[in-house]
Amino acid sequence: MSEEKLPAAHAPAGALDPFADPGLPEHEPRRTDIDEKAAKRAERQVSLLFLISMLATVGFIASYVTIDKDKIVDIFFFGKIGALNMALGCTLGVALFCIGAGAVHWARTLMTDEEIVQERHELVSDPEVREAAIREFQQGAADSAIGRRPLIRRTMIGAMALVPLSGVVLLRDLGPLPGTKLRETFWGENKRHGVNNGNTVIINENTHEPLRPEHIIKGSLTMGKPKGLDQEVEIDGRTVINEDYLSEMGKAAILLVRLEPDEIKSQKQLDWSHEGIVAYSKICTHVGCPIGLYEQQTHHLLCPCHQSTFDLADDGAVVFGPAARSLPQLQITVNAEGFLEAIGDFHEPVGPSFWERG
Repeated sequence: MSEEKLPAAHAPAGALDPFADPGLPEHEPRRTDIDEKAAKRAERQVSLLFLISMLATVGFIASYVTIDKDKIVDIFFFGKIGALNMALGCTLGVALFCIGAGAVHWARTLMTDEEIVQERHELVSDPEVREAAIREFQQGAADSAIGRRPLIRRTMIGAMALVPLSGVVLLRDLGPLPGTKLRETFWGENKRHGVNNGNTVIINENTHEPLRPEHIIKGSLTMGKPKGLDQEVEIDGRTVINEDYLSEMGKAAILLVRLEPDEIKSQKQLDWSHEGIVAYSKICTHVGCPIGLYEQQTHHLLCPCHQSTFDLADDGAVVFGPAARSLPQLQITVNAEGFLEAIGDFHEPVGPSFWERG
């Protein structure tokens, strides 16, 4: 735009420049700047907010530990709501709000409020600039009065130190360390308790009947699980739901396939089979999906999630897809009654990787 079209070019003589810098208004001191009693009162108010934050954090931790997660309370306007969620939300909200409100109140009543204009300069640090930055930092610390207000300083440090404990306490939800749970399945229960020579009868996952070798037909895929792993259990004469059923079944599920002995490429796999019947974990070693797509001609087992493919005639080795490990094989035999049973547990953890797997 040419200068002739600017508003200043058409303004009457003696008119004020519409683009003139109006400058900063004259600084007016606050009451806390001139009245020490008002400053002390503001200091106590800020400290009170920090103390409330500390108490709310303690309340958060106490609520998390003492309130039953299934307890329901009826609160006006909100209706029925989980007591634990309500307590955690209120206490943590108060703790964070009081820290923020205390900081704002501190800044607006006790820290310096003089506006300072700093001109732009090249973003190149030299010794003089660094020294100036240090001086400004020291000046800012002095202006904040943190050195002259020990009550604020101590309560602020206490509030800031306690608030992170809320996050630390929430880590309790991660539960205890898994120990050997990820390495053990229900197939090893008899061995761990010295029952039935450590062997566990294999039952059909659908019919819940024990499996005999003649039940495994060539070309078919039979799903099995350990005897004794039931959805309902007897406790003190009462039938109750087995809360561990799904997690245990997720590790213990197996599939059985009948192969010709001369089709089996691995000697270990042959030794762990019975009359060509092999038992493998049903859980994919990639991300833990259940596998159930069997190709009879190639003896390949396909995971429907990410297409990992395992060769059941070659020790369950991976032939395609993202899985990094072979399917774990379960050693089987036949007991005196003619039923298939597993000899102990899997010799390696089933399913996908985890930190302690090694």
